[in-house]
Amino acid sequence: MDDLKSKYLSQIAGAADESALETIRVAAVGKKGEVALKMRELGKMTPEERQLAGPALNALKGEINSALIAKKAGLADAALDERLRTEWLDVTLPTRASRVGTLHPVSQAQEELTAIFAELGFSVAEGARVETDWYNFDALNIPGHHPARAEMDTFYMHRAEGDDRPPHVLRTHTSPVQIRSMEKMGAPLRIICPGGVYRADYDQTHTPMFHQVEGLALDTDISMANLKWTLEEFVKSFFELDDIELRFRASHFPFTEPSAEVDIRCSWKDGTLKIGEGDDWMEILGSGMVHPKVIAAGGIDPDVYQGFAFGIGIDRLAMLKYGIPDLRAFFDSDLRWLRHYGFQCLDMPSLHGGLSR
Repeated sequence: MDDLKSKYLSQIAGAADESALETIRVAAVGKKGEVALKMRELGKMTPEERQLAGPALNALKGEINSALIAKKAGLADAALDERLRTEWLDVTLPTRASRVGTLHPVSQAQEELTAIFAELGFSVAEGARVETDWYNFDALNIPGHHPARAEMDTFYMHRAEGDDRPPHVLRTHTSPVQIRSMEKMGAPLRIICPGGVYRADYDQTHTPMFHQVEGLALDTDISMANLKWTLEEFVKSFFELDDIELRFRASHFPFTEPSAEVDIRCSWKDGTLKIGEGDDWMEILGSGMVHPKVIAAGGIDPDVYQGFAFGIGIDRLAMLKYGIPDLRAFFDSDLRWLRHYGFQCLDMPSLHGGLSR
């Protein structure tokens, strides 16, 4: 016993690494190691001999295992000391640059305008992007012969032969949400309806899918003066300017009467657009007093309630605010152009999920 103890404790003390230590462990206390073989011989001994040899072998096995554990810890400490001597880390160096995600400019513009209209007392209403022909056109006083109902302008859903359900379209505006909101909530009412819309058009300022926000306010005493004040407050807040002049031009929309296109004062200097100053005008939205037929289609009495409505292209607002010249860049460009325009995300809670950065 003393020879085995001396032998293996000496080998353990002299082990240079964990691999050598494992070899010693297997030879000493492994299933076929010397100590294990000695313990198998206990069965051949007399009871008196086993009483002496058994405790001695268990003590030897325990001492060898303790020595193995201590040596392994010592080797790990030695390895750590060596790393500390040969490796170093300068904690004063800057960290590696990290790629920071941002909201898309269209999403950020939607976040901003939603916050502004919320302060003006408007809540958000949302609806399906696939709508019936009735909600998208008829309820909004758009006649059957109107050009917007032609397949060259509107995406109609495919119908199998024999399917006699009403036609369905990809909504061409978010106005159907206004009708559904009137049906559901009645009046008085103040809502904005932001979301994606679809039209068969594609050029520098039009894309087949884009985003709009439409607003609706209904009450017993609403007038064009309320509409004008609301839009002026919104535009000043969105473009972060104290004084912006708007021009209301008479126009025609089937769902409002009277109707007005709204222009914003601007200037072009050295190819740069400046909002709020200069001698030029740029059209930014359509508006008007809600047509009585539209109010009635929403299940509300137009003899009691009246209101205003407006529609704004969110993509176009983002182009104007962030200086992006081509609407198509929002959808088909390498998103590295975000950094080119110095785009930063909002440091505020986001409707698109959690914090926006």
